[in-house]
Amino acid sequence: MINPQPFNTQKFNAVWAKILKMPPLLFSLRILASLITIAVMTSLLLLYEGDLAVQYVALLFLLPVMISTVFFGMSAGIFSAFASFLSFNYFFIEPYNTLLVHQSQDLITLTIFLIVAIVMSQLLGSSRRSLQLARLREWEATRMYQFIAALAEQTDTHSVARVLSQQCRETFHFVQIEVNLAPWMDIAQYCYRVPDPFNDESLPTLNLMLATPRRVEGELHLWASSTLLSEEEKRLLQAYCNQTAQAVERIHLLQSANKARLLEESDRIKTSLLNSVSHELRSPLAAIKASVSSLRIGAVDWDSAARQELLTTIEEETDALNLLVGNLLDMSRIEAGALQPQLKWNSIEEIVSSAAAKMRSHLQNHKLKFEFSEGLSLVSSDFVLLEQVFTNLISNGVKYAPEGTTIQISAQEEDTVMHVRVKNHSPAVPEEHLEHIFDKFNRITQADKVTGTGLGLSICKGIIEAHGGKIWAENQSDGFCFHFILPKTLNGSLPEKPKDV
Repeated sequence: MINPQPFNTQKFNAVWAKILKMPPLLFSLRILASLITIAVMTSLLLLYEGDLAVQYVALLFLLPVMISTVFFGMSAGIFSAFASFLSFNYFFIEPYNTLLVHQSQDLITLTIFLIVAIVMSQLLGSSRRSLQLARLREWEATRMYQFIAALAEQTDTHSVARVLSQQCRETFHFVQIEVNLAPWMDIAQYCYRVPDPFNDESLPTLNLMLATPRRVEGELHLWASSTLLSEEEKRLLQAYCNQTAQAVERIHLLQSANKARLLEESDRIKTSLLNSVSHELRSPLAAIKASVSSLRIGAVDWDSAARQELLTTIEEETDALNLLVGNLLDMSRIEAGALQPQLKWNSIEEIVSSAAAKMRSHLQNHKLKFEFSEGLSLVSSDFVLLEQVFTNLISNGVKYAPEGTTIQISAQEEDTVMHVRVKNHSPAVPEEHLEHIFDKFNRITQADKVTGTGLGLSICKGIIEAHGGKIWAENQSDGFCFHFILPKTLNGSLPEKPKDV
């Protein structure tokens, strides 16, 4: 005799939960809720057993089927359909309290009830599933949009890795996340070792590639909980990886483009510097060489006036060379960020006077005019550097303004700044060149028509900005004007008035 084995409810729920891809506990709770719904409906109908026809009882038993399907899913709805069928047959079809059916009419009623209940549960379940999928797609689209928008704002790979880690943690609640942007050869070896990153055996650890159609950019290590990822979650996670790989590739391409642009700019600057410096060095050296050679000719007896003229030429050309070398050194200090002004209280009038004295030999064909407000305060500045600014601006006026015109320098106090203007009567500069007038090696006029390296205004800009000020240029109706402003405070102290000598 074979002893019947007791029914194992836990094993039954586990088997069906696996078939339905649902956690056993959740499946059990949904089945229990469906049974409670049917029990409540059965109890209510038994109270009015004699007052309701069988057809109405059948219709009312469809209500728990609908409730179970809408709130607990299609599987619970189908289970509820069979359970309602059994309860309807057992309690409300003669003979009562048995599953036997004697009347063919009752059999037809039960059959139709079961068919309608199952079809209704499937239709409602499909609608519920479609609604859930629509909401899931909307949620995925929103998360993906936010993720792509966050990636688009990043300019380096470390920020991209941080965004990916944060997105994975918020979306999937992984225990630990590691993003590796190692060299592609190491990742290629990893790809050979792990062909299927979503293999269930790899949990709780996941390993995914960050790859584009052209190359592998990195890998993603995830430490998950024991819960398996759904197909939708796998698809979304893979989309995250693909978008991250594209963002990393974009940054690499931008970096390569920037490097190429910097190399091109470096070559252009080097070429411009060599051409400009060689041209500017050749003229003074030739003049010095000619003057020295003339003085050394023993056969010629130079009078004092001629000798003095040759010595003056040597001195002027030496000053020009010294100015050229000084500009080059100042530009290199500005580019290296090593220009640190030694700020002290200085008088604008004294700085301008010193610059004018140095430029006296170049001002033979131009006039210099000063206009300063009375009682002008001292300004916190580096005397030597600010003198260089005025020297370069005066030199610019000498080169471009017609002979016989006046170069005007004015200064006035405005709130917390000192506003300085250097105006000349040179031709107007085209508007498209104004914003580039302080760029290195920027020459509006052809180099063979006007001497210079194209560094003077760029040096002025670097010095003024190192003082915490601002410089700009503008066309005026009767010429061209440079403006710059300097803060009047020094370490938070207010400016002083110059002392009377």
